[in-house]
Amino acid sequence: MENSHVLQITERHFSDLYLCFCGLAKCEPNHSFGPGIRNNYIIHYITKGKGKYYVNNACYELSQGQGFLVEPHLQVFYQADKDDPWQYLWIGFNGTKAIQYLNDIGLSSNHLTFQCNYGEELKQIVHNMLKNNNFATSNQFLLESLLYSFFSILSKDIKTILPTNDNNNLYVKKAIEFIENNYTNNLKITDIAKYVCITRNYLYLLFRKHLNISPQEYLANYRITRAEQLLNTTTLSIETISNSCGYQDPLVFAKAFKAKKGFTPSQYRKSFSPKISFNKPVNRMK
Repeated sequence: MENSHVLQITERHFSDLYLCFCGLAKCEPNHSFGPGIRNNYIIHYITKGKGKYYVNNACYELSQGQGFLVEPHLQVFYQADKDDPWQYLWIGFNGTKAIQYLNDIGLSSNHLTFQCNYGEELKQIVHNMLKNNNFATSNQFLLESLLYSFFSILSKDIKTILPTNDNNNLYVKKAIEFIENNYTNNLKITDIAKYVCITRNYLYLLFRKHLNISPQEYLANYRITRAEQLLNTTTLSIETISNSCGYQDPLVFAKAFKAKKGFTPSQYRKSFSPKISFNKPVNRMK
């Protein structure tokens, strides 16, 4: 579970760099996102606690004062620690110069994690963003200026972080890579274990150790996340999406999707397809 305060923006008045959403969250132990894909750039900054970020077949153990960048359309998984779960703030953004500005402050596809000692300043900026939640033109310009201020603070003091080394984790990385490349097929956990040359039981133990979920849960989460993306970004039929995500029976797919999301695929598409709006921040549990 994640107790969060969120501001969502979908109308665009700027092009070089623009805010899509921002928020603050206090996570429950082992709360996770993914494996999944985001449609915008997102910077998370940890204000308390710790957790892990998995990206590009690497694992980063992160804690207070550190953060990570999620790039659009890049497969990621991140999870709060079971004993000291993180609290973090985040900003989602995009724009024609987003990549350039990220590179200017030292973040890129090769440097996705960082440390910054200006946490209170970053937190105050997000608080100010959340306060300015109406559609007035002055607020839109203010949000834009706050976004640039966020980048300005990061540029003062940012240091990249190396991934955590763990030889056993190589099996997990290879298994995840195999899932990403074969989830559309009738994939079984024994197939994954055979690919990485270990037993099914050992693969289970490694997934529980590094991700706190089983290989079967990871595969199911990956398929549902991909289905969610297709429902949001395409007009493909439910049956086609079902087949594209490894479900040969649309009814089985619908049941699995509802178990994860609380809605059938058709209900989800109707309720959660992107809409043009400027929403007030809300407290929500997710």
